[in-house]
Amino acid sequence: MDPECARLLPALCDVLADPRQPVADDACLEKLLDWFKAVTEAGSSLLLLQDHPCLVELLFHVLKPQDLSSRILSFALRLAGIFAAQENCFQYLQQGELLPGLFGEPGPLGAAAWAAPSVRSGWIQGLHSLAQHPSALRFLADSGAVDTIFSLQGDPSLFVASAAGQLLVRVLDLALCGPAEGRISLQAWDWPACARKIVCHLEDCLRSKATPRVMQALHVLTTAFGHCHGLWTQGLWVQLSPLVARLLEKDPVPAPHALVDLLLSVARSSMLSSDPGLWETAAQTLSHLSPTQAGPLAAGILKLQDCPQALRIQAFGVLLQPLAFVLEATAQAPGMPGLLEGAAGDLMAMDTLPPSKSACVGLLCSALAHLELLQPLPQRPSPWPQAPLLAAVVAILRLCNGSAAPSSEAGGRLCAMLGGCVRVQRAALDFLGVLSQGLGPQELVTQVFAILLEYLVSPDSSPTVLKKAFQATLRWLLSSAAPPGCCDLEPYAQLVLGELLSVLRKRLCSPCWEVRDSGLEFLTQMTRHRGGQAGFRQALLASEVPELTRQLLQDPESYVRASAVAAVGQLSSWGLLAAPSSPEHAATPQTPLEELLLVLTTDSEGFPRRAVMRVFTEWLRDGYADVAEDPERFVARVLQAASGDLDWEVRVQGLELALAFLEQLLGPCGPSAAAPPGALAQALQALCRVQLFEFAFRSLFDCDRPVAQKSCDLLLFLRAKATPPSNSQEVGDGPDVTSVEAALRRWQAGEQGQPLGELAPEAVLAVLRSMDLEALQDTLAESSDHVERSPQSLLQDMLATVGVLGDNEADCY
Repeated sequence: MDPECARLLPALCDVLADPRQPVADDACLEKLLDWFKAVTEAGSSLLLLQDHPCLVELLFHVLKPQDLSSRILSFALRLAGIFAAQENCFQYLQQGELLPGLFGEPGPLGAAAWAAPSVRSGWIQGLHSLAQHPSALRFLADSGAVDTIFSLQGDPSLFVASAAGQLLVRVLDLALCGPAEGRISLQAWDWPACARKIVCHLEDCLRSKATPRVMQALHVLTTAFGHCHGLWTQGLWVQLSPLVARLLEKDPVPAPHALVDLLLSVARSSMLSSDPGLWETAAQTLSHLSPTQAGPLAAGILKLQDCPQALRIQAFGVLLQPLAFVLEATAQAPGMPGLLEGAAGDLMAMDTLPPSKSACVGLLCSALAHLELLQPLPQRPSPWPQAPLLAAVVAILRLCNGSAAPSSEAGGRLCAMLGGCVRVQRAALDFLGVLSQGLGPQELVTQVFAILLEYLVSPDSSPTVLKKAFQATLRWLLSSAAPPGCCDLEPYAQLVLGELLSVLRKRLCSPCWEVRDSGLEFLTQMTRHRGGQAGFRQALLASEVPELTRQLLQDPESYVRASAVAAVGQLSSWGLLAAPSSPEHAATPQTPLEELLLVLTTDSEGFPRRAVMRVFTEWLRDGYADVAEDPERFVARVLQAASGDLDWEVRVQGLELALAFLEQLLGPCGPSAAAPPGALAQALQALCRVQLFEFAFRSLFDCDRPVAQKSCDLLLFLRAKATPPSNSQEVGDGPDVTSVEAALRRWQAGEQGQPLGELAPEAVLAVLRSMDLEALQDTLAESSDHVERSPQSLLQDMLATVGVLGDNEADCY
């Protein structure tokens, strides 16, 4: 322990033990516990208590009848558990009967303080910390603590109840693991008494008619099989799996969600997944639970690497049932192969549609979300029913927007429940976008583009639904070439492109800024991926979209202006943004470069200016024509604007652009990083001309840490390029760097008004070689509050709160 902390500790213990003193807040007590835990993990708890008896005195003081805060009592219980985690310290505390007093009946268990949830939570956490060795196990068994843990499983505080279940698992693991683990019998009745007691308790809970007690047992077992991997878990499952399976005989099945979590936890356990009984129970569970309840279990089974094929088919059928019902209810494509071909079980009966709108919506959204996550996985079911799934999703979207004309009673009920449902629309559009990876038959691809255009055109589409529709459309337009046997996407993309651009033009004029923003994001991504294709270029140039995009640089909403900047950047990169020729633009900048420079220097919001810097960096790296004409002039103008920007992210982006310029002049950093002398001399002259060094050195002392870190990285890169492996510069023959170093010292002190003036490349190199950039980099890597987070600072602050320290001693931050 730090000597200064050791000096402050007795006073702090006196404060904590005095009920008249204001109680430290919870955050300080948590930090104090974290510190003690770190100290005990690094050394001996016993020596710590012997060297600092004030800690033991504090724990004994808590046992005295007094009006002590429940937070301090909880703190003391957790602190005692941290110390007692080491067996020799546990025995030391046992000698003074301290642990029975804290964790047994004479302590908080029998006092009024037990009514506070924080005290019960502290009691559990303290026992969890000390349950690390055989002595602790005997203490738990002899003190009656296990019975108290049983009762706390039903605590009204969810935090206390959850912690009690976790503590039971810890006690089980402690009783059955260790040196004797290999000799532990798989028969639970041969286990140690403490473990048998817990197993009997779990059996009683599983047999109970009360659902909360069943749920308690299921939660404990889920935690045990999820976090413990000893051989004893096999014996526990063998003992309790018949009772778990018997839960399915009850109507309704108690705690279905907890039961699903348990079965998936067991299935993921390498010790238990080979048990045939597990898969039989899982199959029965899929059959007994409702589709909504069984969905998570089915999805979890299908994500497993190894499980019986018959169970996979059954699980896939559970996920497909709601979509198959939609196809049946809307009489979609009678000649199409059934969605449930090969799946176990019959199609969901028409009269089993969830009666309420919320239940129906929840079932569909859950099925769509599970299938969306399943589609890209290598272990997804094969063959994948791509065509029926596409048909089902299109049917759902038509039911939602009212364009479906169902002929059956069930279809009419679906139409009434799903009409205008934004939640289902979003889920269906997300899944439709994922299905673009598989394409499908010609007629279905045509239907996909048709329904997407319907949603993009419809005035009833909400902004969030429109955003999803744009994203799904983009994925279908950008889909890779179809596999043999499927239609080629490109003709359909060309067919809808004109109509799509017409829709986009209208959406860019929408009064809703979210819609304008989504349209610009779609245009940016589409241009990025298709800007070089003749059909796309021709259609885009024939539309008003590029000119509208340019006008949106003046949008009143900053998010839209930022998206417009990104779109203008992409359009300009592909030569798709012609200069405006109308008279009203005569007095405004004509080139995209000038327009974006104007945004960088005049826009009042940070988002558009950051977007401009990202575009400029991309232009510089990609060799954009207007930049390549005179890169030095371009870099100089951008750095001048970025260096004075008040937004730190703009300054960081300015340094990123400077790094891109450096790499163009000197090459990327690598093992043989040093540049040839001739190229280095020319590059340094160019860097001086664009005033990159002044920007970088000034940023090195920026008040925003990310800016200083980026500048440090840049200067380290430059120094590596400028320092040959065998540098033999003699002492005394270097340039005069006095003025530069004096300016840097003033900047570091906060006086950043004076410029560096004209710099000689030799002086810059000399300054770079003299600076300890590595040390600065290490300093910048530390968190900004690393001093304030020190234990000494914590103790000082806690004592200053109650006036024990003078003002000059407190580290108030």
